[in-house]
Amino acid sequence: MEPSVIPETSLKTHHAHWAKLRRDLHAHPELRFEEHRTADVVARELEDLGYAVSRGLGGTGVVASLPGASAEWGIVLRADLDALPIREANNFSHASCADGVMHACGHDGHTVMLLGAARILKELPQLPGTVHFVFQPGEEGGAGARKMIDDGLFEQCPTQAVFGMHNWPGLPAGQFGLRTGPIMAAGSRFRITVTGKGAHAAQPHLGLDPIPLACSMVLQCQTIAARHKNPTDPAVISVCMFHAGDTDNVIPDSAELRGTIRTLSSGLQQQLQRDIERMCEGLASAYGAQVEVTFFQYYPATINTPDETALCEAVIRQTFGEACLDSDVPPNMTSEDFGFMLEERPGAYVLIGNAATGMAAPGLHHPKYDFNDDIIPVGVRYWVALAQRYFAMAQEKGAQRR
Repeated sequence: MEPSVIPETSLKTHHAHWAKLRRDLHAHPELRFEEHRTADVVARELEDLGYAVSRGLGGTGVVASLPGASAEWGIVLRADLDALPIREANNFSHASCADGVMHACGHDGHTVMLLGAARILKELPQLPGTVHFVFQPGEEGGAGARKMIDDGLFEQCPTQAVFGMHNWPGLPAGQFGLRTGPIMAAGSRFRITVTGKGAHAAQPHLGLDPIPLACSMVLQCQTIAARHKNPTDPAVISVCMFHAGDTDNVIPDSAELRGTIRTLSSGLQQQLQRDIERMCEGLASAYGAQVEVTFFQYYPATINTPDETALCEAVIRQTFGEACLDSDVPPNMTSEDFGFMLEERPGAYVLIGNAATGMAAPGLHHPKYDFNDDIIPVGVRYWVALAQRYFAMAQEKGAQRR
């Protein structure tokens, strides 16, 4: 089976609509699991294209499928829906209407690129297998991918492989980056609560000051990252919040630390959690204080499987040219809940450049970030070509087996 050529005129014809839709989503951002309007917009677009739409997986997820000639093969193409609790600093016409909420990570663009692929694939001849378009809620700290899986995503959408894509301001527009193995880190958050005994600041001997102990724990977290693991294994332990007391002349009863752990290995993630817990308990015991350590919001590493990564590389080379591909981008220590899907099925996660020509784009999660609408057709073309090539290869392998 030769992949169908995507008419350039079709991409140009729909680009204005896609850009308008993307800016509408940007102007009306919604936080994780609150993406009700966003889900309505997505469902309406899909229904207008003739898709049967399923809603509710993961809470506010939207799923539509394009049946193939055979039920033997299926793939998931995934986009994310949610925005971030960030106050937008842009003043263009499509800036956020929701105070303190904005699409600072480009999920508005991801959603529209996948909607575009759903449109174009619908216009082309039927594929040998089924494409499942998955619009996932709650990526930003909500583990929405895990919730969709637990709600029966892969039972509803039988699939042999999963694919994701994220815009990347560090790459020029139209460039792609990927790698075999870990491309995004495993991550978890932690809360450390140290409990001592409050006293007047002038009489510290009458209390048990938790602040020096908490400060020691901050320093020892850095020692764990530097001395408790193989130095060739990347890991970051960052304490990002420290709260103790409410006035300047009273020793408080307790102090609270919060932070995050990032590694490229889910196994190392678990090891560092155990090391932090043991360190905190040991220091607290020596000091005579109490400590409680809690870990939450765990995301596994996003690990691209070899065959699916090779497929994506081939699609990018064939569709856009060798110059548009970096097949060994450095792994990033940010986290992405697409890793949950990759624990269930083989697949690959690629980066698509978002930086406008000659410009340094604001980074992800920056209050002046915006998605580059010029890359929407690029992302659509990638998704379409990937689906075509995947099923062409599946068909070839099936013929060889026969």
